[in-house]
Amino acid sequence: MVSKASSAPKKKSRIASRTAPAETNPAPASANGTHSQRDQQTLVNIFADAFANVLSSEHFPALLQEIKQALYSRDFGRAFGREDYLEAYAARWSPTRALCYASVFVGIDAHLEGLASDAAGSVESEASHDGAADSPDEARPRRGGIKMLCIGGCAAEHVAFASYLDQTERAGTLALLDSAPWEHVAAMLQMQLTTAPALSKYASAAARASNTALVDPSRLAFSFTQADVLSLTAEALLEQVGSAPLIVTLMFTLNELYTEGGIGKTTKFLRSLGQVLPGGSLLLVVDSPGSYSEAAVGKEKKRYPMQWLLNHTLLEGESSGYTWDKLESEESMWFRMPEGLSYPIQLENMRYQMHLYRISKS
Repeated sequence: MVSKASSAPKKKSRIASRTAPAETNPAPASANGTHSQRDQQTLVNIFADAFANVLSSEHFPALLQEIKQALYSRDFGRAFGREDYLEAYAARWSPTRALCYASVFVGIDAHLEGLASDAAGSVESEASHDGAADSPDEARPRRGGIKMLCIGGCAAEHVAFASYLDQTERAGTLALLDSAPWEHVAAMLQMQLTTAPALSKYASAAARASNTALVDPSRLAFSFTQADVLSLTAEALLEQVGSAPLIVTLMFTLNELYTEGGIGKTTKFLRSLGQVLPGGSLLLVVDSPGSYSEAAVGKEKKRYPMQWLLNHTLLEGESSGYTWDKLESEESMWFRMPEGLSYPIQLENMRYQMHLYRISKS
């Protein structure tokens, strides 16, 4: 088992390049960004510190096995229905995804810049002391901020968004929406993200002076809503979205919506999203490459690629008052864990597809 490195004082870093990891068929530079290994270790340490008790528990392997069995049976209600399952899931699988998502956010920074207001500012929030707002409307970015609505995601998106704010020195508001009870995990991560890491009592004065949180709590407000997005009314979806342009993410979520909720309901949701999103908003979809969904056509079932279904709905389907433009699209990319990162358990590489769209209103 790999031992976790101590939480080193974090050094501010700006986005330096957008070069993808070396691959046989590398993606365009804009599709994937890079972080220093020091910054990546900082993100991994956040998970290690937040879930230290989980990772060291003798019950951890058994919990992972139970989660895997539930996922294999496609029993998502059981896999994500218990708080201890969610903590174990976040400790095991979210670190890699957080690093991957952070690189994606840096890679699309040129598009995200358009969502930020002209003047710098901090997050104006009536959030509680742990940084959580009671509702999305109680956590609003001032000018210079950016808002992200993550549908069907939590831990990895939370850490990746905080990393993006750190890299770009922006303020932001994060709205998390999921059918599972992630609120406790989100609160744990918010505390780790906005609190300076613990140092050894032998740490030098210089180390103590430079020891800071990944992001100041005044620059990261978040809210969590437990709801099934396919069951939301247009009014409820509008409440989540708000009136200012934002980025909406579906990270390893859209294909599950197609598969579990059905193509009809998911298509209806995407069209409702198009109706309520402010012009200039972005939609980011990340999922497993080669994902397929089935739909009954007469007496037969047909399988459709997730990307085809998405493009058919956004780019080819009829819409009233809005149009979508595809800004970025990659059918298959690798995120490889850099050698030398330290975490209590083994973390694997991951492969994904990525699609970015912008909506215009007429």
